[in-house]
Order: sequence, then structure tokens, then C-alpha cells
Amino acid sequence: MLRTFGLGAAMMAAGMSYAAAQSCEQNFSVSGVPMVTAVAFKTFQDFPKLRPDVALAKLAQGVAAEGFHGIKVDKTLSSVDAYQDTAGSGRLQTLRVVARKRGGGTRVDAVFEIQAGQIADSNIVRKGLCTIVESAVD
Repeated sequence: MLRTFGLGAAMMAAGMSYAAAQSCEQNFSVSGVPMVTAVAFKTFQDFPKLRPDVALAKLAQGVAAEGFHGIKVDKTLSSVDAYQDTAGSGRLQTLRVVARKRGGGTRVDAVFEIQAGQIADSNIVRKGLCTIVESAVD
């Protein structure tokens, strides 16, 4: 019985460390119904030994490099907010990226939202969001 418990505990520990080490692409999710409701594309990644303030400055640069406008950095909230109007309709898509302390490092979360009636290719959004998230260490 002890042997089984030891194996189970080892498997659980391995699973926990695997989850913590997942990449931005693996953490990507989409919620909402395209064309019917707003759609939120979300992802995150943990960066060991990275300070949130250092990440925040690099994230703002990453957001700019991806073509977003109206970039606002809030050091108190450790966030970057921006928007884009890819269709030229005046109906903005919004982005929020947050860098927060997690253990000895930083967790970077990104949320890109489009309005009801708009569509976006999730593969393209995943690539763009992960480029931004990973800019925290570039």
C-alpha cells in the first residue's frame, strides 16, 4: 500500500510541475459564441525569476510591436491595456496584459476580447497573444 501511495504521490507531483511549466500555447483558451456574443481569448505563462516591473516594461513594447494603439501602462495594477480596430468599423477589440508576482517569478496573463458580431481566427490570435506574453523575457 505504501508503494502505491508513493507512486501516486510522485505522479501527482510530476503533474503539478508539468502544469506549472505549460507554455503560453498550451494555456490558450477561448470563451463566448462567435458572431453571437463577445469572445474572449485568454492565455498565461509563468516566468521564474522574472520581476513583474521588468516584465511590464517589456510587455508594453511587445503590445506596441503587435500593432495595438492607445497603449496605457498602469504600474499600480501592473497591467497594459490597448486596443485595435482591424476592420476599420470603429468597433474596437481590447487587450489587457497583466504581470503579477507568483512565488519567485511572474505570471503573465493576457486577454483579447472582440465584440459580438466580430470574428477572429483563434490560431492567429493565439500566435499574437503568445508573442506578446513571451516578450516579457525578450
